[in-house]
Amino acid sequence: MPWKNQGGGPWGSGPKGPWGSGPQPVGPRPPDLEDLLRRGQDRLQQIMPGGYFSGVGITLIILLIIAFWLLSGFFRVQSEEQGVVLRFGKHVRTVDPGLNYHLPYPIETVLLPKALRVNTISIGMTLIDDPARRGRSIRDVPEESLMLTGDENIVDVDFTVLWRIKPNGVGNFLFNIQNPEGTVKAVAESAMREVIGRSQIQPILTGARNVTEQGVQELIQKTLDSYGAGIQISQVQMQKVDPPAQVIDAFRDVQAARANLEQLQNEAQTYANQVVPQARGRAAQIQQAAEGYKEQAVAEAKGQSARFLKVYDEYKKAPDVTRERIYLETMERVLGGADKLVYDGGSSGQGIVPYLPLGELTTKRPPTTGPQSGGGNR
Repeated sequence: MPWKNQGGGPWGSGPKGPWGSGPQPVGPRPPDLEDLLRRGQDRLQQIMPGGYFSGVGITLIILLIIAFWLLSGFFRVQSEEQGVVLRFGKHVRTVDPGLNYHLPYPIETVLLPKALRVNTISIGMTLIDDPARRGRSIRDVPEESLMLTGDENIVDVDFTVLWRIKPNGVGNFLFNIQNPEGTVKAVAESAMREVIGRSQIQPILTGARNVTEQGVQELIQKTLDSYGAGIQISQVQMQKVDPPAQVIDAFRDVQAARANLEQLQNEAQTYANQVVPQARGRAAQIQQAAEGYKEQAVAEAKGQSARFLKVYDEYKKAPDVTRERIYLETMERVLGGADKLVYDGGSSGQGIVPYLPLGELTTKRPPTTGPQSGGGNR
């Protein structure tokens, strides 16, 4: 049987249900949606006389649609982003952060890559969540970190690569490579293996990290530029460079021995630097003294020879006089320092007895012992 419309639906007037009175509303009642739609239609009819499908109404609706379509072209670029505007799928321009506009879809679309953000890729290690420590811990990845050096040693290298999109390479970044992060990681690992393979293990572990990092960065950048990736490598940082865990203790012993060797070599070099200059100084002193003695001896010899030549010249002019003079000068030098008694042979020397100690002038011979014969000595 038909329901009686009593203002409350099939269950009577008021907000009642089939099981009696429903909950009574508290406070102001919300506006009725049907009432709002009805009022909107009435106002729209007042604005558009003649109905919705009249010429003025259709024109107004088209203008509203066009206005909304044109307004849909506004977009905002965040601080770390750059807007890449595509016109029918072709890159036409790049816009900076801020409010910008492009022709609405489907004429132009926009892509918003994080072009101004510096990205980090870790190779040889990975960060995992550690609930026990309430943070992250580092886990080694041997298949990425173990590398072979030029002297056939194995080294464990963990490093990170900092990269960003080139200022004018956003288009290449979006359309030339499919997986940017994977590409950078693969190229970085390959470049590190190539540089490590050309190097010795000892410089890598001690003082050649900066050279290795610079070489790897240049090789990565060169490879990515050949791909047209539009990526700029900011820095390569070697986090850990160690021998494999299985031989690290023995390697540390070798390193300690090499350190002791270098210390002893430095001490020996210090001692040599101290002794060698002293020896060179003494050698120079002796050499200078010898040179001085040589010059003195040569000068004296030249003076004596010159004096002899002058005396000889005078001797040739007057041999007797020169001979007598030489004799007197010689006797003067010989008898000048001796004790002398002069006897003139006069009467005052009659009591002087000439004495010549013949016994002291003769050589004393030791007594000889010969063979005994005839019962006596000969």
